[in-house]
Amino acid sequence: MLAEPISFPSRTRVVFGAGKVDEVGKLTQELGVKHVLLVTDAGIVKAGHAGRAEKSLAAAGLKVTVFDKARENPTTHCVGDCVAVAKAAGVDAIIGLGGGSSMDTAKGCNFILTNGGRMQDYWGVGKATKPMLPFIAIPTTAGTGSELQSAALIADEATHQKMACLDPKCAAVIAILDPELTLSQPQRVTACTGIDAIAHAVETAVTTKRNELSQKLSLEAFRLCLAALPEVLANPDQLEARARMQLGAAYAGAAIENSMLGAAHAAANPLTAHFGIVHGHAVGLMLPHVVRFNAADAAADSTYGELVHATDLASNGATAIDAMCERLRGLLVLAGMSVTLRECRVERSAIPMLAEEAARQWTASFNPRPITAQDFVALYERAWS
Repeated sequence: MLAEPISFPSRTRVVFGAGKVDEVGKLTQELGVKHVLLVTDAGIVKAGHAGRAEKSLAAAGLKVTVFDKARENPTTHCVGDCVAVAKAAGVDAIIGLGGGSSMDTAKGCNFILTNGGRMQDYWGVGKATKPMLPFIAIPTTAGTGSELQSAALIADEATHQKMACLDPKCAAVIAILDPELTLSQPQRVTACTGIDAIAHAVETAVTTKRNELSQKLSLEAFRLCLAALPEVLANPDQLEARARMQLGAAYAGAAIENSMLGAAHAAANPLTAHFGIVHGHAVGLMLPHVVRFNAADAAADSTYGELVHATDLASNGATAIDAMCERLRGLLVLAGMSVTLRECRVERSAIPMLAEEAARQWTASFNPRPITAQDFVALYERAWS
């Protein structure tokens, strides 16, 4: 493999390499547990990944109960269904196998199963008072970085408000990064999750909470993912590129854990909620405009320059910001995605409403430049046309 892990402090043990999912049984057994809840979705079951994990777990003498009804953008209702299965089975460990949605569902289940109440009770930071069950994360996409984050992102079933429930107790004890599992992704999923990972790297690099560790992770994530994503899109079976992509996405997730996200994610969430634009696509649409907005901040502008000079972007004679924004937009073109909100059938009349919601998003508060609803109106207008 061309990708080699870098060393950084983490509460999660990272196990990386092709075929490593076959070690999940041995790794789980070492935790001293007996009965595992495997949280996944129907697509992962169909791809054979869940069966592969079950076989390894069974070979290690572990009992397995499967919850395969995780869904995109999991809600409190989905978490409740998972908790009911976990309670009935009496599990003592949880594995999240799939994309960010499976891992978030597994984490949400862990909160309620061990601490009781509702997900709304844990919206915020450090609100769980009791220990949680050991959690193992096995991503099958290269995007969210949820495997290295101590947060469950769950939407309120009634209000559709996405709640970030952060607690170090819900972090994975082990994350298994096996690039073979990403080979089954449809091309559009590869593109959307990959663009999301790159957005994570770009945003975490400049937030108001950035620090030396987060910037190291952001830089390495950006370097790996920006080069690997075009390779993966052109040659989906290129395992080495997928390995670099998965590792970069994990680093970006760790960067979120140590920094935060910004205005591009704040602007993306209302687009997904009201117009059904897939999250990675929505973030990709907004990110170049947010980068230009943030570049008015000297520190952010300097950091964007560092990202650019860590890649091949500075070789075409353009300014760092122009080079970055052109490449970010070009990724959408490369993936065959719409590059404007108008093409995505976003109603222009909805922009004021979208802007008000974006300004209320938690991640907006970490943007390097203070940003208002009126600023979001301007960003959406630029993205619309």
